[in-house]
Amino acid sequence: MKHIAVVTTVGSRAEAQAMARALVERKLAACAQISEIESFYAWDGAVQHEGEFRVLFKTTSERYAAVESAIRELHSYELPAIHAIALEHIYAPYAEWIEGNSTGA
Repeated sequence: MKHIAVVTTVGSRAEAQAMARALVERKLAACAQISEIESFYAWDGAVQHEGEFRVLFKTTSERYAAVESAIRELHSYELPAIHAIALEHIYAPYAEWIEGNSTGA
């Protein structure tokens, strides 16, 4: 089983918390971590500079489609950043915990 971290960014702490709670409650992710970040990005023909919150979900590659769908459902952005990073090396008991808590059940 492949383990991944799915990442998105949102505009408020409240949105990050609501999304994190929803995906963990739905068992789409074993956990979610929220970090406050500063972003520069191109949008509407200009460089934007905003404070954002990064949400990182630990899950399995088998759950990616459901995680992406849930993020799109809950996200307020017109074009949300959603991407996954493979977890190449992972402590075996922790990997089992991720699997057991990302069942989608």
